[in-house]
Amino acid sequence: MTRRQLEHLIGAAATIADDDEIVVIGSQAVLGQFPDAAPELLVSVEADLYPKNHPELADLIDGSIGELSPFHDTFGYYAQGVGEETATLPRGWKERLVPVRSARTRGATGLCLEVHDLVVSKAVAGRDKDARFIAAAVRLGMVSVPVVRERLAATDLSDAERTLVEGRLAALGGG
Repeated sequence: MTRRQLEHLIGAAATIADDDEIVVIGSQAVLGQFPDAAPELLVSVEADLYPKNHPELADLIDGSIGELSPFHDTFGYYAQGVGEETATLPRGWKERLVPVRSARTRGATGLCLEVHDLVVSKAVAGRDKDARFIAAAVRLGMVSVPVVRERLAATDLSDAERTLVEGRLAALGGG
């Protein structure tokens, strides 16, 4: 996915939900802070998002411009309507959201996770694709490992989950 495609999805989602603020919480949120992010971070053809002021309409977005929709067939990318609870995030993440607004967003603002918050959510999720994303972000110098550790400390996790996530980060060169 490219920044231009993300902006298109933000505008379409905003129109569908009648909400001019769309929160992007999946991997493609990296495009908020890094519009020209490395291709290895942009392998997904979907953006996980929800309308900030009408989160209950995430399913409507999913049904309208989601996977296998006419939108997806036409453009080759799609939105996955999700809930805020989809990602486990550090306290204060909402204050660090990165705004995206252009003519393609049709006056709406996309609110993308800040990259350190995104890395924490990916470390908690712990899938193979998340590990690849984190490793690339660390290798490319897009994140500061000490900041990731600070954000992880500010994330509500059980002791067992925290130990597991810290191990994942250490294995990926994150500490």
